[in-house]
Amino acid sequence: MDILSIGNSFSQDAQRYLHRIAQSDDFTLNSFNLFIGGCSLQQHYQNMCSDEKAYTLEMNGESTDFLVSLKEALTNRPWDVITLQQVSQQSPDYHSFQPYLDELTDYVRRTVPNAKIAIHQTWAYHRDNHVMREHLGFADHHQMLSKVVEAYQEAAEHIGADYLIPSGEVMGALLKSGIQNVHRDMLHASNGLGRFALGLTWYTILTGRSIEKIALCRYDEKITPEEQAIAKACVTRICQKYRK
Repeated sequence: MDILSIGNSFSQDAQRYLHRIAQSDDFTLNSFNLFIGGCSLQQHYQNMCSDEKAYTLEMNGESTDFLVSLKEALTNRPWDVITLQQVSQQSPDYHSFQPYLDELTDYVRRTVPNAKIAIHQTWAYHRDNHVMREHLGFADHHQMLSKVVEAYQEAAEHIGADYLIPSGEVMGALLKSGIQNVHRDMLHASNGLGRFALGLTWYTILTGRSIEKIALCRYDEKITPEEQAIAKACVTRICQKYRK
């Protein structure tokens, strides 16, 4: 399976362990991320129109240092899955997705007609994030997450996405389970458990395979066996609602 994300640092977080997870399950999967930090759907659309080599290409959770255009990436190989997402601070507002989501979806479907399209649901910020409270107007993590889930559901339904990857809901479930180290900087997923849980979420939704026996030997940050078990339980429970 070959996966391409038209994303930013949040898809970077999600892909960090994805290839390793597949390897541990003897499943062939390669993941690629078109990286621009903080890239919105509007900026992706502008890059589509300009055909600029604006993206750093990442492969299997590592930077390649290659700069590519959106068209170059889309035509590089017969992709199985292509993911789309909004920048995190605009994710609670579906109106910010359009008309850029429609334009990008049409472009992807024309360029790679056999690829399935996945909407990658981003996540809410850490409870102490001042941007969430002072600039986005949310009283807490749960309020932001509720609007994010609502926006991505509307986006997925509107474009007829093949998959919705519920990363935000998994991150929220980890917090509810008592895990504290879900974020690393008030925004992004933690280098250990957060990114591992995101990778499991993508793997579950996109492959349909069980994650029960997934075991990695190499993480960027220590994860205890107890935390791994909690992550797998949260991912399995949340993804049951979205598996097709």
